[in-house]
Amino acid sequence: MTKQTVKAATIMLQGTASDVGKSVMTAALCRIFKQDGYRTAPFKSQNMSIHTYKTKDGGEIGASQGMQAAACGIEADADMNPILLKPCGEMRSQVILRGRPLADLDARAYYREGFLDEAQIAARQSLDRLREQYEIVVIEGAGSPAEINLRDRDIVNMRVAEWAEAPVLLAADIDRGGMFASVVGTLELLEAHERARVKGIIVNKFRGDVSLLLPGIRWLEERAGIPVVGIVPYLPDLRLADEDSPAEFDRLADHVRQAVDMSRIYTIMGLNQEGRNKG
Repeated sequence: MTKQTVKAATIMLQGTASDVGKSVMTAALCRIFKQDGYRTAPFKSQNMSIHTYKTKDGGEIGASQGMQAAACGIEADADMNPILLKPCGEMRSQVILRGRPLADLDARAYYREGFLDEAQIAARQSLDRLREQYEIVVIEGAGSPAEINLRDRDIVNMRVAEWAEAPVLLAADIDRGGMFASVVGTLELLEAHERARVKGIIVNKFRGDVSLLLPGIRWLEERAGIPVVGIVPYLPDLRLADEDSPAEFDRLADHVRQAVDMSRIYTIMGLNQEGRNKG
């Protein structure tokens, strides 16, 4: 009888918009799970960035996934970011597939010439390999899952959550204002089956007296029917670009652990205990 492979547990960070803190929050969860004794890896199916990271075998992935791998205490590899789009001017991007340059394409060609199907296959294969190698995979989305014009071409948000059987945490940036509207609006624009995947809300970059925020949090939980699992204070002077700075990853993890209900997150992921404390 063939031994069945046990796939990694998953959790996905999506956001109400770009720059709400998904990459840093993903790194924080990666570090927390590592501290709690789990073999953990990051994953982002598709990234668009000029900031890149060279893997040990010379492949190229997004810098954020290189940083997140360092938070996990592991070597980064191309499966952690199988599709990288590097803007190269004139509305074109260099398409890097599994760490290797493939072609320079504009957006229309990217979607028209059948590459989307190839990208989707590559992303699923990379995700499956990570789930076979690790115990937890922390997945980062891109932009917002509620971009109506991109829904049929989505290979980075809710479709990935479905592939990974991942519960979703929705992160919102309160520092820029409009947090309540952005959360409610995002949830309203999701399809019913997509909304059902959202198991928690994280309020990020909070400054001030949290007691003044709590009435709004209670209203949001009642309106959305989804718990707020964390109110994360703004963390200044965070330097995560240097993979040789474990103290910064630990500082981030401690900061987030104090602000987020990790017991609830473990339960959401189907894990029955808060870590295994292997050290």
